[in-house]
This record gives sequence, C-alpha cells and structure tokens, in this order.
Amino acid sequence: MKSAAGTLYWEAHGPADGETVVLSAGLGGSGKYWAPQLPALTERYRVLVYDQFGTGRSRGDIPEFYTVADMAAELDALLEEQIAGPVHFIGHALGGLIGLELARRSPGRVGSLLLINAWAEPNAHSRRCFSVRRKLLLSSGPEAYLEAQPLFLFPPVWIAENSEWLEQESSHMLASFPSQENVLRRLAALQSWQPKPEDLASIRANTLVLATRDDALVPWTCSQKLASRLPNSGIRLLPEGGHAVNVTEVERFNELMLDHLRKHRLPTEALTTQEAL
Repeated sequence: MKSAAGTLYWEAHGPADGETVVLSAGLGGSGKYWAPQLPALTERYRVLVYDQFGTGRSRGDIPEFYTVADMAAELDALLEEQIAGPVHFIGHALGGLIGLELARRSPGRVGSLLLINAWAEPNAHSRRCFSVRRKLLLSSGPEAYLEAQPLFLFPPVWIAENSEWLEQESSHMLASFPSQENVLRRLAALQSWQPKPEDLASIRANTLVLATRDDALVPWTCSQKLASRLPNSGIRLLPEGGHAVNVTEVERFNELMLDHLRKHRLPTEALTTQEAL
C-alpha cells in the first residue's frame, strides 16, 4: 500500500504485535530484495518492507540534487504514520546509509541497526565500479546494465551455479526498470554521501556492521572504518558471500540477523500507530 503522503509503496508482514523490523534495500531499491529473510523474520517480528522512491512500485520522478538524507526523510515520514515506537533497521549498502541518516535524524526512531556492506565515506574502488555501471546504462541501456549487475553483487561460483535464477531475475527487473534519470540521480546521491565524523559519532543505536571479505563492490575495510566511527557498534567479517551476502548465504546470514535482533530487544511499549489510538 501507499503511505498517506503517496510517496512510498510498503507492505507489512508477520504478527501485528511483534517488534517492528524495517528492511531497506540497496541501489535497486526494491522491497522484493528481502524475500530470503521474510520467512525467518515473520515468525516473530512485524516486518515492514518498502520500495524506495523512484523505484519499483514507488512511482515518481526523482528531483535533481536528490540526497541520501532525502531518502531517510521519506522513510521517516512513513514510519511516523505507521509506528509509534522505535524499530529495528536492517539496511543493505545504500539501505544501510539510509538507516544511518534516519538514526541521526530521528534518534528515537531506531532501536538497533544491522548494516550490510555499508561504508562511512566514498572510496576509489567503488567509485570506479559505479562509474562503469553509469557508462553501461548511458551507452548500452538497461539490459546491459542488468546483465553486468551480478558481477558486482555475487561471487563467481555462485553466479555460475545460479545462472537460470539470475536470468529470470534480470527479466523481472527489466520489465519494471525505473527511468534512466531516476537511476542516475540515485547513483549520484549514493556517491555524494559523506557524513561528518561527528554525525556518525552522534548515532547511539546498537549496531552490527556486517561485511564480506570477497565483496567485489565495497571493500570490507570500508565497513571496518564505518564500525570504528559508530560508538555502540561491533563488526562481523564473513569470508565469503559477496556484496549481496543475504542472498548467497541465506542460512548463515539469517542466523546472524536473528541473533542480533534477540540481543537488542525494543521497549515493550513500542506499538503500531493504529494500536496506540
């Protein structure tokens, strides 16, 4: 369904009286990215998934000079409508940056953070990868852009063993591919995000930073640097799994995710807005 402001498409899954977990995807922006996590989460938690503005079912034209802070503000408005208390926030890459901005913007909104292959500042390797993706989109179009995407997200062996699934996913994504301008402006927002050290130091939510050593898009040292700048954080480094480790190592990731959520219970008074009325 749409938020009251009509900006974001979202869905809620799981028990209405469970602690709320918000899932925020990376550059693709689609809530469907989290399909491997929903069965594990919805036994106990109320899970909110959403399509980021200008992607998937959240239709709209992204304005010029769009920022990660704008993305966080859009999600903050949705949560203001739907959730009375704090939430657990799980974000992948760009989704993790949105979570950091949300925690800085509305500290009482975020009870815990799980950040997957996220970063504290731009780096030369990721900048080169995003430059290649941008040039592919401009010169060859969405089909070539999507064909190359698995090279940045998944380990080579996993790609070789899951080629049929990847072909199906590419077809689905191509059918709902956003406008070229929206993708370029989201890329620009992602690349320009560079918080001040004091901004990160102000985030008090209990945080787990999860990174994989074989991530081909974001070096694991970027996550290490991010964890060092967050006061209440720890880091877990996995030997393999690639950038989209929650897709390639589902059981292992889900176990770590559930353990993190159990360690950082939310206040029992956290209710949905409708329950609070």
